[in-house]
Amino acid sequence: MEYRYLGSSGLKVSALSFGSWLTFGSQVDEDLALECMRAAHDGGVNFFDTAEVYGDGQAEEIMGEALKRAGWPRGSLVISTKVFWGGTGPNDRGLSRKHIIEGTRASLERLQLNYVDLLYCHRPDPHTPIEETVRAMTQMVRDGNAFYWGTSEWSAEQIMAAHAVARREHLIPPTMEQPQYNLFHRARVEKEYLRLYDEVGLGTTIWSPLASGLLTGKYAKGIPEGTRVLLPGFEWLKDTFESEEGAARIQKTEQLRPIAAEIGASLSQLAIAWCLRNPHVSSVILGASRPEQVTENLASLEFVERLTPNVLDRIEAVVASRPEPTPDYRA
Repeated sequence: MEYRYLGSSGLKVSALSFGSWLTFGSQVDEDLALECMRAAHDGGVNFFDTAEVYGDGQAEEIMGEALKRAGWPRGSLVISTKVFWGGTGPNDRGLSRKHIIEGTRASLERLQLNYVDLLYCHRPDPHTPIEETVRAMTQMVRDGNAFYWGTSEWSAEQIMAAHAVARREHLIPPTMEQPQYNLFHRARVEKEYLRLYDEVGLGTTIWSPLASGLLTGKYAKGIPEGTRVLLPGFEWLKDTFESEEGAARIQKTEQLRPIAAEIGASLSQLAIAWCLRNPHVSSVILGASRPEQVTENLASLEFVERLTPNVLDRIEAVVASRPEPTPDYRA
């Protein structure tokens, strides 16, 4: 396993990590979760990710039980959770001081932990002043409920606003961002955040490296029986795959298959290795419903060096997804 610094912080996270989105509570029970997490841990993963909204809290409960049963030293792990969607009450969601504090405490109780290493604001909250959010997240760190705080799917402007408030008020700024990043979704990581890596030392822990499973290639002949796309609550994903854009992406994924075969990788391993090549990616969060999937995906590290400039050019010719550079009007 390779370990990377989380942005400009001194914390090292495994380049490949394991998350519970879309699986824990819907496809994965406590026993299977432990098997998957053990496979990840045996492969060198030290970073495990969850959120209060995943499975309506079930994901945190399952992960907490799995961690308890595994018995790994707490100091050897990096555990993260996220606050924003905590329930249906008027103050059970968002990034108010009240919900951040109460939501974090509830998450820690479900996880059976005294602290998390990383605490994310799961989305921006347009209804709460940014200073209120930064102060509440600073309190979470100073009170020992988390070591670092960050954001998920915030714009570069919003992240910089949080840093400005932190500098002005002598508070703790966000350390990391958790954005979507894959061969079909690139602009935010490769273009919008570009200046933030140097200016504020932003780290990224990216999600959906396989585009919700599309880049595995298993949807080439339609949606197979037994996949999560057909489960209740996943209609949005089914609609995405059956859309015109989804069909085009499935076709492009098939065109990547011979490129993957040439370097000895599966489609999944090719897609994950491609994400790992980006030096601004601190960790790629993997999801899996079987330990065998975890083991296969962890092997993606072996193929990073095989993504030569020639191979990357061929991949780009297929996906044609590189974001356009920002025009420089200073010339």
